[in-house]
Amino acid sequence: MGDFNLALVIVAIVVTVLVFIFNVYLLINYQHPDDANQAYFPKFVVVFGLSVAAISILMLPADVANRQACSNAIYNGACNLTLPMKTLWLVVYIVDAVLVFLVIPFAMFFYEGDQEKSVGKRIKSALLWCGTSVIVCGLVLGILYGVIGKVDFTVRHLSSSANNFPNDWKTFSSGQPCGDSTNHQCSAYTANAASESTWTMRTTFPEYVVALATIVGSVLFSIFGGVGIVSLPLGLIFSFIRRPKAVITRSQYIKEATELGKKAKELKKAADALRQEEKNGAKGRKWRKNVKAVEKELLLLEEDVKALEEMYPQGEKAETSWALTVIGYLAKLVLGVLGLIVSVAWIAHIIIYLLIDPPLTSFLNEVFIKLDDVWGLLGTAAFAFFCFYLLLAVIAGAMMLGLRLVFITIHPMKWGATLMNSFLFNVGLILLCSISVIQFCATAFGYYAQATAAQEIFGHTLQSLRGIKYLYKYNVFQIAFVVLAGLTFIYYAIFGWRKRKPSGRFQLAT
Repeated sequence: MGDFNLALVIVAIVVTVLVFIFNVYLLINYQHPDDANQAYFPKFVVVFGLSVAAISILMLPADVANRQACSNAIYNGACNLTLPMKTLWLVVYIVDAVLVFLVIPFAMFFYEGDQEKSVGKRIKSALLWCGTSVIVCGLVLGILYGVIGKVDFTVRHLSSSANNFPNDWKTFSSGQPCGDSTNHQCSAYTANAASESTWTMRTTFPEYVVALATIVGSVLFSIFGGVGIVSLPLGLIFSFIRRPKAVITRSQYIKEATELGKKAKELKKAADALRQEEKNGAKGRKWRKNVKAVEKELLLLEEDVKALEEMYPQGEKAETSWALTVIGYLAKLVLGVLGLIVSVAWIAHIIIYLLIDPPLTSFLNEVFIKLDDVWGLLGTAAFAFFCFYLLLAVIAGAMMLGLRLVFITIHPMKWGATLMNSFLFNVGLILLCSISVIQFCATAFGYYAQATAAQEIFGHTLQSLRGIKYLYKYNVFQIAFVVLAGLTFIYYAIFGWRKRKPSGRFQLAT
């Protein structure tokens, strides 16, 4: 057993190093050329935040493996040699909360500060904003923890009378567990409702911080995840359906390029007007709304330019570019179909295991257990894949809603053209939702992940917190997730076939 536990520790260290290296690779390839050789602090926050998010997702499968490490122990102290998962969970999620609510906002305020000001003034301004956030968050957390930072466990007092040991083993049966010929059920089984009572205790402050962060993340998760679980695969499939069928002629290319040029001039004129308003100090609600509208139209214009380049490849390798475009859309179709299968499995599992009481079947839990029987880590790997897919769905849902709802700030991630503020925003979103993804997976796969440290934190403490437990008792987040998934499917069924058209609406101040 000691050798197995040592191997688990080595695997955890190796995976952590690989995650860090991969995130550095993402940063280098996604960053905008304007941020090269500068903005080192935001870059460190991005790499560290992505690493924490990835590690937190991988910790649930590690928790399951850690539980299995001592499940067949031959001596009592074997489980003391495993990883201290409960402590690791609390450390990771406290770091997660600090990054989301303190470090990332500071990095964004510092990065977006007036470049004409000195570094000291930008730091001072960012600290002022973050200091205000710390005071407000500290007061809210302290008051809530002092007033309702308790867990209420419903317990039932069970008792059973002792009977003489029977001479015949056949006396015991599932219908007569007590061996009493007159009472076919023990008194412990038939305890009345009056024997129920509430056991109240105060939770630890770190667990309470994790719980509140989970609630905030769960709201976003229900919205973005419910939309993304459908839009992720169907977006890929409809992208294949709306793909360019053939290369256009040169005259068509010139016509389309001229139209895009006119739109680009309109956008530049709108952006100049907004910049002038900013200099005049007219940064009101209407100005911010117009800025987001311009950002949205600019993003759509860039997509139109990319689509035009696909339909009319140029250069010496035009035929190769067109062939790669066709292969790329075929890959989207394949990934979309596979993703659709995973999405249907997720939604079906939520309905039959979480929303129906009692569950019809444990479904995916049984699948993971059977995969573990085939090979020790196969079920764990499939379990990790489903958790990661859910996080990808959250990101896809945020991008979809950001493109269609002006009041959501758009921070697109583009290869070789992503500014640090967009990086930081998306990292914050991933970190905030990763907590809820883990909690959701710990609940959805409660049978497979039973007796783990995550179950103790997310399955017992979180769902018994005073004032919060009713959200989980009545499956509010799961119901919202499924409802939004259904509405998104209806949206794609009606409008998914149509090609998007830019609105071009700018309500600029005079």
